[in-house]
Amino acid sequence: MFELNKTLTYNAFLLLWEQLKDFLITLGDMGQVFVKVVKRILLLRINFKETLEQSKRFAYDSLPISLTIVGMTSAIIAMQLAPELAKQGGADYTGSLSALVMVRELAAIMSGFAIISMVGSSFASELASMAVSEQINAMSVLKVDYIEYLIVPRFLAGVLFMPVIFIISATFGLICAGYVSNWCADLSLLNYFTSLWHGLFIRDIFIALLKSSFFGGTIALISCSCGCFTKGGAKEVGLATTKAVVWSFLVIAVWDFVFASIFYL
Repeated sequence: MFELNKTLTYNAFLLLWEQLKDFLITLGDMGQVFVKVVKRILLLRINFKETLEQSKRFAYDSLPISLTIVGMTSAIIAMQLAPELAKQGGADYTGSLSALVMVRELAAIMSGFAIISMVGSSFASELASMAVSEQINAMSVLKVDYIEYLIVPRFLAGVLFMPVIFIISATFGLICAGYVSNWCADLSLLNYFTSLWHGLFIRDIFIALLKSSFFGGTIALISCSCGCFTKGGAKEVGLATTKAVVWSFLVIAVWDFVFASIFYL
């Protein structure tokens, strides 16, 4: 007799529904946390010492991996782009195209992925460990506002310092692309950096900074939400960390599409 619940299609739809439901729950948790965080920021209930500590983790500790990812990606793109442009007589446009790609998309999205992998996963695992060991409940019993002490500093660190990481990473990526273009297409650095300024626009820079700020705040909110609402044991801590990383990747990709649709469509 045919049993629907044993078919591959049924199990695939069931898995998709479970993932969708989990994502909607995460968005709901994130919305609640965001409202509470904004309320405390407006009331200036900010732990500045903890904010500085989280800012150091967000900006300084994650910078090497961000520079590595953005630098290697920009070098690979220049390695493929510069020789083809040189064949068509457009080598002088390498700098302009590199600036356009790097500032509008590459630096922000690649830095975001690096931050998620290193900082976002760390936020989620730390808060999930605190949640399952009932440290967050203990803070509530002791009349300590865990939102103010744990989440607000991480959110502010993401919003304020993700643009800083973008600026440094984009600059480093453009320099790497210039030297690679000089090496593989015999494009002089003077021509590269001269054409670079023709591809840089103040509007694009401000949009990228705003987008980076949204990325940083979103990563912090999702990671903290996945961590704080964890229940269970060690297994659930790992699942919460994985969920925070996956959903952060997805949401910043959506944010990137939204910004591109609003400002460049």
